[in-house]
Amino acid sequence: MLLHSKLIHPDINGVLGQAGHHSKVLICDGNYPASSKMGPDAELVSLNLSPGVVTCSQVLSALVTAIPLDAVNTMGIPDDDPYAKHGPPPVWSEYKKILKDAELDLELEPIQKWDFYDSVMSEDHVLTIQTADQALWANVLLTIGCRVN
Repeated sequence: MLLHSKLIHPDINGVLGQAGHHSKVLICDGNYPASSKMGPDAELVSLNLSPGVVTCSQVLSALVTAIPLDAVNTMGIPDDDPYAKHGPPPVWSEYKKILKDAELDLELEPIQKWDFYDSVMSEDHVLTIQTADQALWANVLLTIGCRVN
């Protein structure tokens, strides 16, 4: 399900090329348990070179040029988490800007933490891209849409 894009990573392009409508792609931060919280047949691509390199925003910027999207879900912050009182994480504003710049009419839709893990661990999950992002609550789950042209 590829569009003409700026994405050149061969393993990521291979998985995305085989994925279809409703397939899920996780871009996870450096704190996400990538090896244990993934779909039963999903591929794991590790781009975690050093702390902060690469970021989830950088990966999202490439992916929005590569695949059509139906949904963009962030990991929702539980009410009892100390970070919840600070409002939405700053990285979410970066994601909104990336979606706007890509002219995608999509909103960030948080899924509560434990439900987020369940969504990732579904049979629809085809790819986890592990980053070294140090931003808190930077995990983002993409649902691939249909190619219309």
